[in-house]
Amino acid sequence: MIQSMTGFGKATLQLPTKKITVEVKSLNSKGLDLNVRMPSLYREMELGLRNQIALKLERGKVDFSIFIESTAEQTSTKVNVPIVKAYINQLREVYADADETELMKMAVRMPDTMKIERDEIDENDWIQIQTVIEEALQNILNYRRDEGMSLEKEFQLRIGNIRQYMTDALALDPERVQAIKDRLQTAISELKVNVDENRFEQELIYYLEKLDITEEKVRLTNHLDYFLETINGTEANGRKLGFITQEMGREINTMGSKSNHAQMQKLVVQMKDELEKIKEQVLNVL
Repeated sequence: MIQSMTGFGKATLQLPTKKITVEVKSLNSKGLDLNVRMPSLYREMELGLRNQIALKLERGKVDFSIFIESTAEQTSTKVNVPIVKAYINQLREVYADADETELMKMAVRMPDTMKIERDEIDENDWIQIQTVIEEALQNILNYRRDEGMSLEKEFQLRIGNIRQYMTDALALDPERVQAIKDRLQTAISELKVNVDENRFEQELIYYLEKLDITEEKVRLTNHLDYFLETINGTEANGRKLGFITQEMGREINTMGSKSNHAQMQKLVVQMKDELEKIKEQVLNVL
């Protein structure tokens, strides 16, 4: 089953002193374009985390975020008392008439008056965070599979339409061939010259063989079947499907250049339109 590169996954975890939220979203991309946002406390875990995400998601423009919300009554941010006192002493020299309250208000606005006590990574916390990361990644994988099912239905519809337009075009082939014969016969008659009928028939057969679209029909049918076989296989991927659509396009274009028939050319244009819709959606396939 095919998967979409577009997806979103989210999971949360409530620990005794903090709430962990993990969000991951992805869009289509030629390769893996990964952006990770996480608190500085866990930065040493980033390399392993990137490998974990790459193994799961493979391709796409991926934004991965870990948010931490403190739910404890205590805070790790403290007043840097020696710095504040030093500022007050300096300010007192400048503002000799100011009272202590005003000096305090000015001092706490100065740089480095607050300090954050760095916590150490709690191994048990990280193990629990890993479970919520896995949950978020599984959620985005489920989303991608659901989107893949929608894409598969869309592909089957478009492939069926191309197949029907091709059948309709081939149904016009006898009319097309007769129109070509009549046109050539009329042109020769207007020239008012004697023509060897056997030679004319030979030349006509040669000309019609050059305009024959049987081989294109066979190859296009094979490409359509291969496309459906690929999306139902275990190794379905957007790159492979993209290559198949290129081959489909070549056969459809050749049909158009050979058709030499107005109604058949309209059907070829409709086939091209369906193929373009397929190409647009193939860009979203993993």
